Amino acid sequence: MVFARSVRKSFGPLEVLKGVDIVVPTGTVACIIGPSGSGKSTFLRCINHLEKLTGGILLVDGEFVGYELRQDKLYELKDVDLCKQRAEIGMLFQNFNLFSHMTVLENIVEAPMRVRRTPAAEARQDALRLLERVGLIDKVDSYPRELSGGQQQRVAIARAMAMKPKVLLFDEPTSALDPELVGEVLQVMRDLAQTGMTMVVVTHEIGFAREVGDQLLFMDEGVVVERGDPREMIANPKSPRTAEFLSRVL
Repeated sequence: MVFARSVRKSFGPLEVLKGVDIVVPTGTVACIIGPSGSGKSTFLRCINHLEKLTGGILLVDGEFVGYELRQDKLYELKDVDLCKQRAEIGMLFQNFNLFSHMTVLENIVEAPMRVRRTPAAEARQDALRLLERVGLIDKVDSYPRELSGGQQQRVAIARAMAMKPKVLLFDEPTSALDPELVGEVLQVMRDLAQTGMTMVVVTHEIGFAREVGDQLLFMDEGVVVERGDPREMIANPKSPRTAEFLSRVL
């Protein structure tokens, strides 16, 4: 579902990604860990073309992200086509980015109706089903300010799922939450993984990565230092840098 080879990204003279390779098969969960400034979030933003690559190849479901291939040359997509492509790639941020002037239900139905042209009745039915799934059916008419951080993040997950994406990207989705609220969000993510949702998760929740991840990648200074089975890698890291990092966060 996600294929990256030699992905590079620079901001002026600063090279943040220095050749990242990753393959995420359909229906699997890839977890990315590493210190702040290692390039994790930048790589995630490259997957849905919020950041343009400086070099390398990045495909989602076999298609170049942000570009189309014509006669062996890549051409950047027009904005309208890029928006259609992004509709297939859901992304959850640290801050929930809900529309504060809309109710929970309105937040969820907005994109399917506007972007996918889903009829209002169908969009509402889907939204109610998703709210039931994330345990917030009683918050249909609430506004984001009336919800806890954990509830807002669960609404954000439901909103992303309403677009029926091919892959979900999570950028440290629990880092802005009080510790007591982390568990409810992680449980929703566990449930998504069990349904076969393809997920790429940047996280500091090592327990979640061990339990749910199909592969674990440790990034530092813009490169993937080590990758492998989460349980094996957390228990017996091969790289001294990985071992040093894990010793500090476990």
